Amino acid sequence: MPVVFIIAPDWTLRTAVRAELREIGVKALGMESADEVGRALADGEMPSVIVLEAVSPIASSPAVQKLIEQVPTVLIASRTETLSLPPVTTVFYRPVRIGEIVARVRELLQQSRPA
Repeated sequence: MPVVFIIAPDWTLRTAVRAELREIGVKALGMESADEVGRALADGEMPSVIVLEAVSPIASSPAVQKLIEQVPTVLIASRTETLSLPPVTTVFYRPVRIGEIVARVRELLQQSRPA
């Protein structure tokens, strides 16, 4: 079962994306801080895809930035806040529909499956 990290302090975004992904059989783990990401990684969880809300406290974490470099990432960004991040796979600007995020995650999961 693929694992997706949903890293977002916005609980409505985090829980909605997580619920939709779980409905399609994805192990979706919601996290609201870089510390939670570190604990999940320490517990042996490695994501196939990341959904990341671009907010400074999380996105500026060196551990999160390193993870972004290694794992396909869907970034949910604000047009008013700018952050320095490594390149990501996809950027959605708010407002964005949960269905759009989930559809992109599904595409990325299908691309990462071995042939």
